Amino acid sequence: MAQFTVNAQRFDPYKNFKFRVKWDGDYVAGVSKVSALKRTTEVVKHREGGDPSSSRKSPGRTEFEAVTLERGVTHDKRFEQWANKVWNFGAGLGAETSLQDFRKDIIIEVYNEAGQLAIAYTLFRCWVSEFQALPDLDANANAVAIQHLKLENEGWVRDTSVVEPAELSFAEPA
Repeated sequence: MAQFTVNAQRFDPYKNFKFRVKWDGDYVAGVSKVSALKRTTEVVKHREGGDPSSSRKSPGRTEFEAVTLERGVTHDKRFEQWANKVWNFGAGLGAETSLQDFRKDIIIEVYNEAGQLAIAYTLFRCWVSEFQALPDLDANANAVAIQHLKLENEGWVRDTSVVEPAELSFAEPA
């Protein structure tokens, strides 16, 4: 059974702006946004034959929503290379999809304000269902060009080996 320690000093929830994404053992540079981790379990209604006036509910099939990663357009080709493993235009008949390695497990790490790892989730068997290489381009705009990956997944779990960090305190001057 997992042991959890509680930091009695922490009352504030973690912020959503310090995070990193990792796949193939490496951190992916420049990811600026990750959509929510969400799962939904269907409700199965049934009733007992002797109780016609009310129904009971039980859990059915669980679905995990796709996760979208966003980052600014750079020369880094990791988003495009992964997307090309699912469908590579012009690769030749029978070679359009990289069946051996188009799926990846990814890790999303959340850090506290001091930069200490606080929470981590592993997403299983992810694959790219949508890739946007360039956004709409507008000569009158003043914005960063963003590309995104939409990742289908077959579930996720929290990494319980990541424990709540001991928060730092600055020493009082003598």
